[in-house]
Amino acid sequence: MSPAVLLSFIIGYFLVLLFISYLTSRKSTNNDTFFVANRNSKWYLVAFGMIGTALSGVTFISVPGKVGAPTGDQFEYFQFVLGNAAGFIIIAIVLLPLYYRLKLTSIYSYIEGALGLWSYKTAAGIFLISRVIGSAFRLYLVVIVLQKFIFDSYHVPFAITGLICLALIWLYTFRGGLKTIIITDSLQTLFLVSSVFLSIYFICKSLNYNVFEAAEAIKNSSYSKIFFFNNFLSNKFHFSKQFIGGLFITVGMTGLDQDLMQKNLSLKNIREAQKNMFSFTGVFVFINIFFLSVGALLYMYAAKHGITVTKTDYLYPTIALKHLGLLPAIVFMLGLTAATFATTDSALTALTTSFCVDFLGFTKKGDENSKRKVNIRHFVHIAFSGLMLLTIVIFNAINNKAVVTAIFSVASYTYGPLLGLYSFGLFMKKRQVMDKVVPFICLISPAVCYYLSMNSSRLFGYTFDNELILVNGLITFIGLFIFSSPKTKRAFH
Repeated sequence: MSPAVLLSFIIGYFLVLLFISYLTSRKSTNNDTFFVANRNSKWYLVAFGMIGTALSGVTFISVPGKVGAPTGDQFEYFQFVLGNAAGFIIIAIVLLPLYYRLKLTSIYSYIEGALGLWSYKTAAGIFLISRVIGSAFRLYLVVIVLQKFIFDSYHVPFAITGLICLALIWLYTFRGGLKTIIITDSLQTLFLVSSVFLSIYFICKSLNYNVFEAAEAIKNSSYSKIFFFNNFLSNKFHFSKQFIGGLFITVGMTGLDQDLMQKNLSLKNIREAQKNMFSFTGVFVFINIFFLSVGALLYMYAAKHGITVTKTDYLYPTIALKHLGLLPAIVFMLGLTAATFATTDSALTALTTSFCVDFLGFTKKGDENSKRKVNIRHFVHIAFSGLMLLTIVIFNAINNKAVVTAIFSVASYTYGPLLGLYSFGLFMKKRQVMDKVVPFICLISPAVCYYLSMNSSRLFGYTFDNELILVNGLITFIGLFIFSSPKTKRAFH
């Protein structure tokens, strides 16, 4: 497929998003609209749109590629997805009622009342750092695909490709913010889901399978093993590790993350927010089954046609863009673009909201929708776009998969301290933390976990995987307990 056709498609796609932005923001562009969509969103739109935010370009490219990885992943990722589902239910039952009861704009405001000012700023700072690194990494994976298959042909530098992507995202979100994103993410989720089903259709057609034959072929293939119960200590794919890790990573990286929770806070009441989460959970589990199925079919197709790729992440784009024809290539690019930009636009809005509320005190000082504060919000939005671009350029300069993956892993470690902070606030209400010590506890905990991750196999014969976030949160919780004391009656009341 020619780069010109792909580029034309990308331009047309963004023109549609800009038109939606115009329709959703022409009546109101104030901060209340940008931050929480005037708390008047429709739960079914939020639930559907959150699929696009949760399933980033990393999921779109990497999950199918992992199915046939040399490490023998197969369908083990689905164990993690089941843990995710349990985590989403806990968020709906435990965290959402708390956020709605306190009428929060930033979810980190809760920490200030529960633990103190330094704890509050630490929690918000953890989110800002984690989300910038995580979202930049997700966007980076897509920018390198666009660079390889489109912009290299025009000799466009990598940094300019990244700038174009972020500039387009900024253009359709800077006025309407969350109100625009709820609509655009719903549209992008529709594109993403459609692309998965259409990809399965095109691959099945090329393999001469109907739907039932494809399902049987996947079932009988060497890729379809889901549950791993052997070698608990050394096997990182063991069901308990993946399920527990999926559960607590979801609570940390969704329930304690401003990005996805901000959409829930845009709904009218807790009942609609919970309907949103339960509906989202069902669709999320369902769509991941199909991502894994795409992976199995891609490896069958590659084996049949003698296709080899140097990296598993290149399997899906290589087959879709070079072997299946024009329409499947467009479908793939549509899904990839939708998955990535649905994640990035939401992240930039959440980062802007958190900084304005948690560090600039927008909701505390009143006059939130003044022209001056709207202008400040525009500047913050631009600044985070620039920071994300800088991070992407650094990733590309490193150009070492092991290092970049390690950086992304470090970002996930930081959600462990958030888990510890919120747990302590919820379950230790009668203890007062030494607030100024909290930032140090939240630095030490991920460092200890990184050491455990690197050395636990040698020291204890145990290999950590996703469940490490639970250990991270537990270390933070213990540290908070050590540096706390019972509240006096006066302080308690």
